[in-house]
Amino acid sequence: MYRSSGFIAFVLRRLTGVALVLYLLLHMWVIGGINSGAEAFNERMDFLGKPIFRLLEIGLLAAVVYHGVDGIRLLIVHYFDVTEYRRSLFYATLVVSAILVIAGGLPILLFALE
Repeated sequence: MYRSSGFIAFVLRRLTGVALVLYLLLHMWVIGGINSGAEAFNERMDFLGKPIFRLLEIGLLAAVVYHGVDGIRLLIVHYFDVTEYRRSLFYATLVVSAILVIAGGLPILLFALE
């Protein structure tokens, strides 16, 4: 049961959802620096400009892409009643997500290495 594609999709969807909520909190912290003045905002932006955060942006991209593509997969399964293709659609979701993350992550990585 715990190795089925449905369970793996469930866990990945929950993990990416939690990652997106954590990013939202970080985003609100940075934007909240605007109310504290330009100096506080610039300090927070300098802190987030470190190379490790550039790499974490690729992780954010992966979370957003997988979460979105998996949502489309769920809509297809639900509205078109193609439950017999759930496993194939899960693997298609992984492949499409990987292609999109590589395509979007390479420019981020190249920019981070400059």
